[in-house]
Amino acid sequence: MAKEKKTTRELTPEEKLARALVPVEEQPYGVPENWCWVRFGLLIELISGRDAALSECNDKGIGIPYILGASNINNNTFSVERWIESPQVISKKNDILLSVKGTIGKLYLQQEDSINISRQIMAIRPLKKLNVKFIYYFLLCICNELQEAGNGLIPGISRSDILEKAFPLPPLFEQQRIVDRIENLFVKLDEAKEKAQAVVNSFGIRRTMILYMAFIGELTREWRKQHKIDFDDWNNATLNDIAEYKKGPFGSSITKAMFVPKATNTYKVYEQGNAIRKTLDYGHYYITEEKYNELKGFAIQSGDIIISCAGTIGEVYKIPEGCEAGIINQALMRVRLFSNIIEEFFIYYFGEVLKGDVNDKANGTAIKNIPPFKIMKAMPIQLPPIAEQEAIVRILEDILSKEKHAQEAAEAVLAQIDTMKKAILARAFRGELGTNDPEEESAEVLLRQII
Repeated sequence: MAKEKKTTRELTPEEKLARALVPVEEQPYGVPENWCWVRFGLLIELISGRDAALSECNDKGIGIPYILGASNINNNTFSVERWIESPQVISKKNDILLSVKGTIGKLYLQQEDSINISRQIMAIRPLKKLNVKFIYYFLLCICNELQEAGNGLIPGISRSDILEKAFPLPPLFEQQRIVDRIENLFVKLDEAKEKAQAVVNSFGIRRTMILYMAFIGELTREWRKQHKIDFDDWNNATLNDIAEYKKGPFGSSITKAMFVPKATNTYKVYEQGNAIRKTLDYGHYYITEEKYNELKGFAIQSGDIIISCAGTIGEVYKIPEGCEAGIINQALMRVRLFSNIIEEFFIYYFGEVLKGDVNDKANGTAIKNIPPFKIMKAMPIQLPPIAEQEAIVRILEDILSKEKHAQEAAEAVLAQIDTMKKAILARAFRGELGTNDPEEESAEVLLRQII
């Protein structure tokens, strides 16, 4: 006797509604009474991307754009590097593209008719009765949660991480009012951010101009009048006239085989990182006392100035009191100043003014090296009297300190704007932007239409 086929009973509208709603105990927070919590997956179609072979793509604009991953998405803009004639997974206009692997949480509200998406991207297609931008801003609001859900050596999120999300659903008209309020507030914040960013960007130019004015005597013009000193007292000198220079030993003089663990009778090998990072703490290479005595001509002492000589060249650092005894390596130059220049003046001048000239005259292609002594020592410097050098340094430090505080304040504004945007989104999806009409019909009516 043939087995009777089991038939699946069609769920009633009330059963569908009950399945769609999120139980009270699972709701993340309270929302207005005419909103309801639903599973996000019931409101969208979720399309997973698929990778295409490189041989199927081109960079000539033939076919449709192919979005590879998060690197193609930035601040809701889209860049394209490849196209494909035989697409595999196509997203459509008004889909929300979400990066789900590697860098998680980059979003793009699609404006193009068709895009081919890779497996690093999912396309979220809201159902027709929903406001697409409302869904977009919800995803923007939960980006941090999605990032925290990422797992694996290369972080990634699954379909269920998106589909099972609890979603606060307001009535349809309220969705549009919330979008309008968010965008109105964001426009004002973006204007403020643009102005703050312009201020931050201008600091580099202003610093350059301040230093230029310092070293042509403009910052101390009034000081000279007060002290009855003439600009003619400045001397036209060269780097050779102000210091003794010593480059580190040849590479074969210090090899890794010579390094030993730090002990009471060992000596530190100072590296480029000490000059670049302006610290004694960088580096962990040491040599024996015997090797140190062989290379004593390259020894370092407090008050010496070291300058980076290879790759990142021209970074200046004064060795402070309490330094470990040691030597410079082949990528450093030691400077010991003569009595006609003060340390702070030299550090400002070399590190801020001459560094550009040093880079311009540097040897090498792949890795630049500081110019030969013959070229470097001949570089000019206008040298004021010691008293004016001290005045220049004092004025510079006062001005640059104020500039730094102003820059930090502008940067704090930028950070605050980003925080305010997150706060606006958080309030929007709690119904706290003052747009909700409690007399409007419940979102359950909309939900019934959807399901």
